[in-house]
Amino acid sequence: MSFAASAQNVRAPESAEPASTLPEITVRGEQPETATGPVPGYVARRSATGTKTDTPLLEVPQSVSVIGREEMDARGAQDIMEAVRYTPGVTVSNWGFDPRGIEWILMRGFDATSGIAGYRDGLVLPAYSVTESYGVERVDVLRGPASVLFGQGDAGGIINRVSKMPGNTPLREVEVQYGTFQRKQVAADLGGTASDTLSYRVVGLGLDRNSQMRYGDGTPFSSKRTYLAPSLRWQPSAATSLTLLGEYLDNKASDDIFYVMDNAGRNTGIVRGDPDYSRIRNRQSSLGYLFEHHLNDNWSVRHNLRYFHARTDKRILRDALLPDNYTLTRSARAFFERHGQWTSDAQLQGRVRAGSVEHTLLLGIDATRIRLAGEDFSGPAPSLDLRKPINVLPVPEPSTLDRSSTQITEQLGLYAQDQIKIDGRWVLTLSGRQDRAKSETTDRIGNSRQDQTDNQFSGRGGLSYLIGSGWAPYISYATSFMPSSGVDSNSRPLQPTRGKQVEAGIKYQPQGTRTSFTAAIFDLRKSNVLTTDQLTLDQRQIGLVRSRGLELEAKAELARSLNVIAAYTVLDMKVLESADRSEFGKMPIQVPKQSASVWLDYAMDNGIGFGGGVRYIGRRWNDVGNTSAEGGVALLDATLHYTTGPWRLALSVSNLADRRYAASRAYNSYYPGNERTMVASVKYQF
Repeated sequence: MSFAASAQNVRAPESAEPASTLPEITVRGEQPETATGPVPGYVARRSATGTKTDTPLLEVPQSVSVIGREEMDARGAQDIMEAVRYTPGVTVSNWGFDPRGIEWILMRGFDATSGIAGYRDGLVLPAYSVTESYGVERVDVLRGPASVLFGQGDAGGIINRVSKMPGNTPLREVEVQYGTFQRKQVAADLGGTASDTLSYRVVGLGLDRNSQMRYGDGTPFSSKRTYLAPSLRWQPSAATSLTLLGEYLDNKASDDIFYVMDNAGRNTGIVRGDPDYSRIRNRQSSLGYLFEHHLNDNWSVRHNLRYFHARTDKRILRDALLPDNYTLTRSARAFFERHGQWTSDAQLQGRVRAGSVEHTLLLGIDATRIRLAGEDFSGPAPSLDLRKPINVLPVPEPSTLDRSSTQITEQLGLYAQDQIKIDGRWVLTLSGRQDRAKSETTDRIGNSRQDQTDNQFSGRGGLSYLIGSGWAPYISYATSFMPSSGVDSNSRPLQPTRGKQVEAGIKYQPQGTRTSFTAAIFDLRKSNVLTTDQLTLDQRQIGLVRSRGLELEAKAELARSLNVIAAYTVLDMKVLESADRSEFGKMPIQVPKQSASVWLDYAMDNGIGFGGGVRYIGRRWNDVGNTSAEGGVALLDATLHYTTGPWRLALSVSNLADRRYAASRAYNSYYPGNERTMVASVKYQF
């Protein structure tokens, strides 16, 4: 906002200087926070992930954590796992270090990688898809069942990545990084206005790096990435906006990340793959839009649409160790997959007031259609001598067709929600949804087709009480479902798994401060889990897993430019029913009973800043019978940064003490944790 004052119509004394115009004064205020926009500092106050409406976090009757771009940059987060690893209820890298870009995440003990837990701008992403974190403005973590708004998904919750969007403020940023294992990255983020109604943004990145893992001949695992995300917003009036979002990602990486175990179950330290053969390439592209139109002051419509396409080319080696303990027989495998996905979400939102009661109504219909086609090939490969694990013989391209199939999955959901605020104090959230999920799988080798249709209802009811002074206790009940493909031992189609959760907690966000404290307790149960009888090898869908826990989170600006975040989780997770009796009463593998973290960052007036944090990962079981476990481990992170004018220089270190540990030894294998990594960056904004 600009104000100018001038001396007008005032007669100056003859001896005075001539009247002149006073200098222009520019006053800038902080932009109001929105549910999908940038987070001011470390503390977000609003989110759309918990309700699909722009709602204060105090009024959401479920646990939601938000990690904004400022926090990600301050901690030097290089991917989504690093972004969320200081969040309660979340465990990352449970399968150890992985150079391929796959996000291994557990939420409240349940798998968030292979299940449906990844979202981008509120629309579902394919499992195992790759996200470039530099193109993300914020990450919203909704813990607990979320099917009532998002449809099929696992019980632990979802992670919604919100893209960098066009805006009216000019943005020009270039960044260069160099780090451990010859990491080299160049990135740019450019945006601004093209006219009164058009704004744009272009985010791009190029990455080339090696890693801590090496093949038997000493060749390091490597990965390369190219990323481009253009976007354009058309806003012809204050009531209407249309944002076009495009994205292209080409990710190439070494594969075969598993170590060879000897016949006594010990790690040989040798990776089973071949540097000239083992590889994976993911090429992803998407195009979509976000549309919103306000019909009047109380009613609005939204429609979000995206088409996602991916091609995966993967080559690995299967192996078996002979009794001599050094001859490793191998076979070659090649996988080719093509993934096409349409996702649509249409919403009608309105506000209705009746006396002291205010309703925020949401009606929606969403649909997803996925076509997944793929072929698997196998063939011979030369053996490897572990006494001299140097790959000298080429691996022929496999030519035996083992699988050729196509799966088409269609999902349609109708949902409704009413957020009822009574006397400005009580907030009752009622949500319901009916889903129809249909899958059709065609086996071109066996010349067969299998169809499956599931109809499920999901619901959520929650009550929050706004006490005042920023305090809000709440309680909620929510359900989820996720379809299961295939049949059991009696050839009966598998039923969807179901999640049911009771959660209670309290949130504290005093007005006028950047402070947030949350505490939550929950009882979460997942049923219809497929289990295997170890005596008959029959598969029976009778599994029941319970997850109970306490989660604490704090984010605050303790003083000017002094930010702190802290989290603590204690988890009591058990298998209550299973066809495998050795699982009864036991905790699932890789789930830490306790985890904790704290991060502190301070920037001085002279531009110098520094930060540090510690992450504790508690004991984790390696087998379903809970006979072997990995001990708890504490990992240190640190950062040093300097800002002067348009320049920002930073050095970020993960696992500062270079603590060597096993993330897991599940299923008699070995998955190492991330070693120390250092990344130096130079950012210039102009």
